[in-house]
Amino acid sequence: MARINLLLLLAVIATALYLVHTQYQSRQLYTELDRVQQEARRLELDRDRLQVEKRAQATPLRVEKLAKEQLQMRTTSPAITQYVRPDGSVIPAVAPLPPATPAGAKPAAKPATAARATR
Repeated sequence: MARINLLLLLAVIATALYLVHTQYQSRQLYTELDRVQQEARRLELDRDRLQVEKRAQATPLRVEKLAKEQLQMRTTSPAITQYVRPDGSVIPAVAPLPPATPAGAKPAAKPATAARATR
């Protein structure tokens, strides 16, 4: 009978040690889970903040301002628009303006032969 009692005592002690070990692992896993969840929340907040910053950086007004200031771009107008043919030749959108003449002066007349040659 003493052997059975000793065997049962050893079984109870082994079971108790296993239970303590399992609870310890459970607590470690729970704290690791909590830490990972906090990190996920922090990363989600960072993502949301960056999305807001991205939307703020991409506003049309800001893009236009940067294009004008940093890239020296300008808005299109018929005077600066050019159309490119498939062969690579360029067609101006509007005819070039004649050279400016002073306010009282009359423009010089083209010779008749030159006018016919350009047509």
